[in-house]
Parts: sequence; C-alpha cells; structure tokens
Amino acid sequence: MKPDAAINQTAAVEYWSSQTADLNGMLGGYPQLSRIDLQGSANFLAKLRTHSSAHSRTEPLGRVVDCGAGIGRVTLGFLCKVAQIIDIVEPVEKFTKEIREGDDFDGLRRRGQLGDVYTQGLESWMPDHNYDLIWNQWCLSQLTDDQVVEYLRRIQSFIDEDGWIVVKENITTHSLGKDVYDGTDSSVTRTDEKLRALFTQASLKIVGTELQRGFPKSLYSVRMYALQSVAMLSSETK
Repeated sequence: MKPDAAINQTAAVEYWSSQTADLNGMLGGYPQLSRIDLQGSANFLAKLRTHSSAHSRTEPLGRVVDCGAGIGRVTLGFLCKVAQIIDIVEPVEKFTKEIREGDDFDGLRRRGQLGDVYTQGLESWMPDHNYDLIWNQWCLSQLTDDQVVEYLRRIQSFIDEDGWIVVKENITTHSLGKDVYDGTDSSVTRTDEKLRALFTQASLKIVGTELQRGFPKSLYSVRMYALQSVAMLSSETK
C-alpha cells in the first residue's frame, strides 16, 4: 500500500485540535524555530520578487492566502508585512476562532488586512478571489498524492499575473527513496523527487527553490518551492 493511502483527514483534524493554540503546539515542541523559519520564508519571497516585473519589492502584494494556517503564525510573522490583505484557510475550528477573535489579530482586523477566514481543508477549498501568492506550509503532507495534484490544478487559475504558489514542506531522504507515513498526525513526508513529480502532474513549473537554513540536523530538511502555471508561462513568452 502506498504511504499516502493511509492518510485520514478526519484523524488529522482531531490530532491538531488536541494541540495547544500556540507556537509550541504548532511547531511540535520547537517554538524557537519560528523566527528562523519566518526569516527563511521572507528571504525566499524577496528573491522571487527581485526577478518579477509585476511584483517588485517596493510595493506590497495585493491579496494573498495562508493555507494550512494553524493559528496564523505565518500571517502574523511574515505575510502581513508584505501584503495588503491575507485570507486564511485552516480546517481546525479552534485555530480559526483564535484568528477571528483573538487579541493577536486585533491589529490586522482593525487595519482591514485580515480577509476571509475559511474553516476548511485544502482538499475541498475553492478560492473566491484571485491571489498574488498562495502560501502552503506544512499542510500538503496531509493530502493524498491525488488530492495534492487536484488541489494544485484547482488553485492555479486563481493566481494573478506573475504570482506564485509556494509550497514549503518537510523532505525525507529515505534510503530507498520512499515517502514516510506518520500515524501521529496522519501525514506523509515526501521525497523531493515525489513532490517534483506531483508538481509536473499538476502542470506547474518550479521557478525557484531552496532549502530552509538553520534547522537542527535531527529534524527533516525543509524545502521551499515557488510554482507557476506552465500555461501562464507559455502565454507570457508569446
């Protein structure tokens, strides 16, 4: 049986619902990694924007979406600094309640930066807006391979000109090149080769990628991928 066949989204939501709504809960007992992670993400996006004619670093992005947002750690620590409006997609209700009502998001709500908040899994989410950036971090691991491809195909038509889908995920270097299932949170850690194959199946091209630096060697490597639609890239070259 393929490792991803064991994924159960209901079990995954139950697991995450049992975690504390703080950095420790979101980062598996490594809250000190948040600052390093956010800086790595900010640096990666800045490099993408350096080479973009539509999204220079001098102006904020328009609308972006934080997918698999948890308690909104990435939105608060990174996306709110680079975008005018941030939507949230997160299946765990207690986390989206914190985003809608919690004190940490009061400033974003008052400034009108917090957009739509969807309490929904990525396997069923359909965007209502176009985006300059769709940020997916540590969440595709809880979709099956087929769901990842279907999701990426679905959302790419909602990316504005020269925008990006970014995927940031743990990477396994299994000695036999296999994906690894984790029954704790019903997730699969994929190989770099598998993720690249899924992106190709979804008709997406990698336009930027790099490893996250500064994490302990005892943890999985984390890689960021910036993706754009093959069809969009083809139309831009005509």
